[in-house]
Amino acid sequence: MATPPLSPADAEEEEARELLYEAYNELQALAAELGGAAGAPAVVVVGHQTDGKTALVEALMGFQFNHVGGGTKTRRPVALHLRFNPRCDAPQCRLLAGPGDEGEDAGVAGRPMPLADIQAYIEAENMRLENDPCQFSDKEIIVKVEYKHCPNLTIIDTPGLILPAPGRKNRVLQSQASAVESLVRAKIQHKETIILCLEDCSDWSNATTRRVVMQVDPDLARTVLVSTKLDTKIPQFARPSDVEVFLHPPTCVLDVSLLGDSPFFTSVPSGRVGSCHEAVFRSNEEFKKAISSREFEDITSIEDKLGRSLTTEEKERIGVGNLRLFLEELLRKRYIESVPLIIPLLEKEQRNATRKLREISQEISDLDEAKLKEKAQLFHDSFLAKLSLLLKGMVVAPPDKFGETLINERINGGTFTGSENFQLPNKMMPNAGMRLYGGAQYHRAMAEFRLVVGSIKCPPITREEIVNACGVEDIHDGTNYSRTACVIAVAKARETFEPFLHQLGFRLLYILKRLIPISVYLLEKDGERFSGHEVLVRRVQAAFRRFVESTEQSCRERCMEDLESTTRYVTWSLHNKNRTGLRHFLDSFVAPEQLLVNTLHEQLPGLNDNRQDRAKTDSKSNHSSDTNSSGAVPETRLVDLLDSTLWNRKLVPSSERLVYALVHQIFHGIREHFLVTTELKFNCFLLMPIVDKLPVLLRQDLESAFEDELDSIFDVTQLRQSLGQKQRELEIEVKRIKHLKKKFGEINKKLNYLLVRQ
Repeated sequence: MATPPLSPADAEEEEARELLYEAYNELQALAAELGGAAGAPAVVVVGHQTDGKTALVEALMGFQFNHVGGGTKTRRPVALHLRFNPRCDAPQCRLLAGPGDEGEDAGVAGRPMPLADIQAYIEAENMRLENDPCQFSDKEIIVKVEYKHCPNLTIIDTPGLILPAPGRKNRVLQSQASAVESLVRAKIQHKETIILCLEDCSDWSNATTRRVVMQVDPDLARTVLVSTKLDTKIPQFARPSDVEVFLHPPTCVLDVSLLGDSPFFTSVPSGRVGSCHEAVFRSNEEFKKAISSREFEDITSIEDKLGRSLTTEEKERIGVGNLRLFLEELLRKRYIESVPLIIPLLEKEQRNATRKLREISQEISDLDEAKLKEKAQLFHDSFLAKLSLLLKGMVVAPPDKFGETLINERINGGTFTGSENFQLPNKMMPNAGMRLYGGAQYHRAMAEFRLVVGSIKCPPITREEIVNACGVEDIHDGTNYSRTACVIAVAKARETFEPFLHQLGFRLLYILKRLIPISVYLLEKDGERFSGHEVLVRRVQAAFRRFVESTEQSCRERCMEDLESTTRYVTWSLHNKNRTGLRHFLDSFVAPEQLLVNTLHEQLPGLNDNRQDRAKTDSKSNHSSDTNSSGAVPETRLVDLLDSTLWNRKLVPSSERLVYALVHQIFHGIREHFLVTTELKFNCFLLMPIVDKLPVLLRQDLESAFEDELDSIFDVTQLRQSLGQKQRELEIEVKRIKHLKKKFGEINKKLNYLLVRQ
């Protein structure tokens, strides 16, 4: 039967509506190309596996397009831009390219495709992802469809949510469930989105799908709730009161501002469209008629259960046709409400594109040698100024983006650990939890180095080490415990402190290299960006890396010379810092053997203040022995002493403790000297050259490049080509934005006119 002609008013309204949909399609295409998001409303279908998502989408469309069955059949979101076109007796489909599409997607996009090819493509993508490690993809398959049975809707069919069983053996399924849930949440987070939440249950207190939806839309203010598979639920109700509760959920269950005020109830007839013997419907026309018949049967079954007729309001909530009308009208209102908001957004985009076009045009006109050299010099000076500010301290660069806590710094720049892998707890370091960069981060690293190395104790000494260190002298076979202590102490110190020197160099080098991206960010923040900016950044970055790496190596070699000299020859005035402590230690276990101490003073001149003091002590001792015979040391005691310290290789407790005391004293002296000289040298020969030598080096590098060839820095030919390409793209973008702005302006006027006339 022929469709009756529309009245002039209805025809004008229909024309305005078609113009509106066409404009939004262009807006979405432009937003996709520019990498942004269009403010066009869309319906996102959310449900669990086997909730009947794809079947409902097909029923809303009026034809079948996807694979329906048990398990996960949808592994990529399918965005369907549906447009009613009474002239299309069969669905006219076109696969569109989304932002970032490449490869096969880009190859098939943009041209008309038969429905069978679209179906084959979607099923092939689902099969591919089923065998892919990721299993799912958030990149949409975008299909534009025109058909006489299509509503004017944009519907996005998402992968089905999964409810995995607990237990370790189901970890793979649990991981997939988490991935799908994250994908769905990302799709429904946009404020313009209308969420079609599907629940396959006869008890509204079971909020399986709503649990996910309400994480994004807590009040369900933009959510349409749909109970699917109504034809299977009606027979389950034994009493009319059960049906009443199902049709009208109590406020204690759905006490929220639900979009549409109450749920919808739908049934989709089972069976596929096709010519094979398994097909139930021979055409989409039969499929659409079956949907209408199912709607009538559902209403009849409910009325039989209730024992009464349904009200008009209740009937409007049952069936795919009523849901479709509701969504279409809802989306039309959202489109119309969004029109006044789109125009200011397009004006802003036009201003931004026009400004970029002016900047590109200016850069093309500035592509001559003198101006390029001037820009390079300005970049050089600005870069050094930012670098200096970072070392001195500043707060312009955001710490959450560029700062590092001590934990992150240790992960990326290495830790200070000795031979026993001891690591200082974070809570003992000031500012450990703060995200620092620049000079503040350098200072924290140096403070950690001082704290770690300063807390190191002398490693344990074994009896075997003492005996091996005694060796044999070149003139006698006695033992020299002062030499033994020196041998052990310098070996322990060299082995302990050398790794810290390399660790400090690596950590500070890492911190200094981080200054480059922060400096570049500060330059861009201040608008100091121009053609060839990336080339200059790469050149300066390479020169800076070479400089700091060579400077750090030179500084480390200086520190290694100090460590080698300190651990090669023991100077008692340097290594024995705390003589009083050593005397107290020795007195604690040799006080009765005073002669031993006197003998040690004779053997170890470093333990005496000076030779004159020792001579005076000897004189007083001799005088005392002459005047007081009771204080004389028996000759047998002297022989015993020599026997235990010089002639005998068997370690006695007193000799062992003596060596232990001397080794600790020498080790701690080396540690103090190592700490002071290392920090001083890294400050003087690593940090300061960045302040006073780096500017000269960068300027020389830039001037030498200018002397060789300007193209070595800027590649003027390539720059001119790339800028010309950007200029052409921006000109096209400005024209498209102007065209869209004009079209939306006309739509807004026409809609306002129709509104006033009504």
